[in-house]
Amino acid sequence: MVPKDTIAAIATAPGRGAVGIIRISGTEAISIAERLTRELPPPRRAAVRELLADDGAVLDEAVVLVFPGPSSFTGENVVELQGHGGPAVLELLLERVVELGARLARPGEFSERAFLNGRMDLVQAEAVADLIAASSRRAAQSAVRSLRGEFSRRIEALVIRLTNLRARLEADFDFSDDDIDPYAEEGLRADLAQLTVGLDAVLDTARQGERMSRGYTIVLAGAPNVGKSSLLNCLADSDIAIVTAIPGTTRDLLRAQVEIDGLAVDILDTAGLRDSDDPIEQEGVRRALNAIAQADLLIRVYDDDVTASRHDELKAFSVREDMPVLEVFNKVDLSGGVSGARGAMQYGVSALQGQGISALRAALVQALGIDTESETPLLARARHVAALEAAHLRLSAARELQSTGEGAELIAEELRGAQNLLGEITGQVTSEDLLGVIFSTFCIGK
Repeated sequence: MVPKDTIAAIATAPGRGAVGIIRISGTEAISIAERLTRELPPPRRAAVRELLADDGAVLDEAVVLVFPGPSSFTGENVVELQGHGGPAVLELLLERVVELGARLARPGEFSERAFLNGRMDLVQAEAVADLIAASSRRAAQSAVRSLRGEFSRRIEALVIRLTNLRARLEADFDFSDDDIDPYAEEGLRADLAQLTVGLDAVLDTARQGERMSRGYTIVLAGAPNVGKSSLLNCLADSDIAIVTAIPGTTRDLLRAQVEIDGLAVDILDTAGLRDSDDPIEQEGVRRALNAIAQADLLIRVYDDDVTASRHDELKAFSVREDMPVLEVFNKVDLSGGVSGARGAMQYGVSALQGQGISALRAALVQALGIDTESETPLLARARHVAALEAAHLRLSAARELQSTGEGAELIAEELRGAQNLLGEITGQVTSEDLLGVIFSTFCIGK
């Protein structure tokens, strides 16, 4: 599966910049760079060189770096040309590199080659893309931990325990005509239980990491004119939503991405929930209810100066049973009510003056089930969680077989299935189709 050709791509973001980088990787990378520069610097020594066209004309002046394989990012010969960041000059240089024998890289192909050449496993390769895409500090910290191999090491520790347990079982039924003795049977039960505990711990942090990776969504819902748009502007610290005293001003969903305690959170302002004959307002209410159905957290916003019977009208709009709900009583500056916590999942605020907002921000993190005091979870993807959940099912099946006295062969087969599922996470067990799907989501040049 290891490719033999040479690839090239612009490795910096589109647009103009002070510096633009072209990356070349493959067996011919160094010879291409020699023809482009006429004289390369020593390996891992940065030097300024003129980059030349076929007729000797200077295309650009750039810093050139040479990384001979296998001690490079991709494990192949790699050359980086750090020139001026104008789109036109970068395209000219890339055309020249292709003219000299390289081909244009596919999205993520540099990281794919790093994986294929054993420079990193699949989790680490995915962490490269996750680090680039991280939209919050905690997500970036989590991606760095995965890139450094922490997630992979936890998976590998489970694989080693599975391998040892399978070896013991297979030795029993391959080399002995006797049944497993009572002591070994009890040891198997204990080992399976401990292995399940270890896998569940990894699964728990992976679920948290996957949620962090995709971000959290909070929906503001309430009757017209209770201050939802003002609350959105306050939490986002920006005038995103139009605020007027006219009920029904917000007709569509308004979205703001904010960072709360280092977490990326999307906050949606919705149309006021009420019965209306206006078809546009009816559509706004429909969209609001759809957003509520998909949210991670619902904030019911009330006017603190309105009677409690009016508040009950909002509760008639149903929500998922598993959805956490915060009740926020806005406009305490007008009602004279208490700002901050008022009880379980209830807070008084003034979106206009900022009263109670700090307490509300802390409550949002807690309501989402995020433990900011413990270690940052390892960033994970949906496929990691799915594989871990499937491995958990295989372990549960093995434990059920063991409890009913089934043969070691059946138990070993369930353990083999669990081990293969864990191997899919790190790439020990994989397919070209899976690699194609994963790396197609990467940036070109990474």
